[in-house]
Amino acid sequence: MFYLVMDDLCHRLATDLDSAFPDFVEAMSRDIYSGLRRLAGPDEAEDLTQEAFIRAYQALNAYDRRRIENLRLRGWFWTIALNLGRNHARARARRPILVELETVTSHDPEPPDSEAWDRRLAALPSVQRRAVVLRHVVGLSYDEIGQATGRPETTVRSDVHRGLEKLRNILEAEQ
Repeated sequence: MFYLVMDDLCHRLATDLDSAFPDFVEAMSRDIYSGLRRLAGPDEAEDLTQEAFIRAYQALNAYDRRRIENLRLRGWFWTIALNLGRNHARARARRPILVELETVTSHDPEPPDSEAWDRRLAALPSVQRRAVVLRHVVGLSYDEIGQATGRPETTVRSDVHRGLEKLRNILEAEQ
């Protein structure tokens, strides 16, 4: 059913981008933010999510109607988000690390133990972390993950399997 909604959304985006784009944002923002939060951290996730939507709008605005209607929307959009996250990580690695003098708390819809899960996920190799987050946090299909990451579906399945196995080992070691 979700795919029917995405197909209808593609048609609406192709017909009238400006009126359909808020629906696209509503349909995708929670998954994108949640996934980027797990991949890039809570401080960067909000900015990266906004930037992903800006880039998506700009791209869609440049596409012709037929191209938009034929998009596999979720995979296409995750490609944009993952590329932004990857570029952000590269840029962050080149910057000095700033030390916070004061902790500012914000409203975070994640459960209280999410910091523990973020730490566990951070222990995974990046390819496995990305695959596990996209599959089990965001809910993308293996095919969509493959499209977003540019990896074959069988490789994505292996990445998810290996990542889950490493998470099990981490959890067992904590007990």
